[in-house]
Amino acid sequence: MASVSLAKFIQILKTEGVTTLDLSCNRIGAIGAQALATALQVNYTLNTLDLSCNGIGDVGAQALATALQVNHTLTILDLSCNGIGSAGVQALTTALQVNHTLTTLNLYGNELGDFGALALATNLQVNYTLTHLDLSCNRIGDVGVQALATSLQVNHTLTTLDLYGNGIGDVRAQAIANALQVNHRLTSLNLYGNRIGDIGRKI
Repeated sequence: MASVSLAKFIQILKTEGVTTLDLSCNRIGAIGAQALATALQVNYTLNTLDLSCNGIGDVGAQALATALQVNHTLTILDLSCNGIGSAGVQALTTALQVNHTLTTLNLYGNELGDFGALALATNLQVNYTLTHLDLSCNRIGDVGVQALATSLQVNHTLTTLDLYGNGIGDVRAQAIANALQVNHRLTSLNLYGNRIGDIGRKI
């Protein structure tokens, strides 16, 4: 997307009553994300924003996190496939501590790893707004999955959690199963594409 086009969209965010904006696969990068984040701080109508596949990285995610601390309109944010790592997700989780509007966060296909999962798990223990969280294909290991399982024991808001393609084995599947004995709010859990064997499937 040419910079002039992005500038037009930013102006729209500042002045018009747009509620849904899809900018996926436009290579806006970190600089574009920073510009959009500035616009979001003064926008009061947008509720759905798709920025998937834009290569915004940690810097772009940090800028958007800053916007989320003051934006109270956005409810759905798609940041899938953006190369977001631990620094970016840490900023997002910090923002979620003060943001009470966002209900859906898609982080599919990033680079969160265990550290990112730990940060999100800590937030889920105190977050009462987020209902849909997609963490699929993020190389989350045993430590991260265990932390998420622990958070599910105290979180009573999340209804949908996607952990597809994270290499979860039988032991961590057991931890999640134990959490679900306490958590009665989660209605959709995707564990497809992991390493759950015969023991895990019997849980």
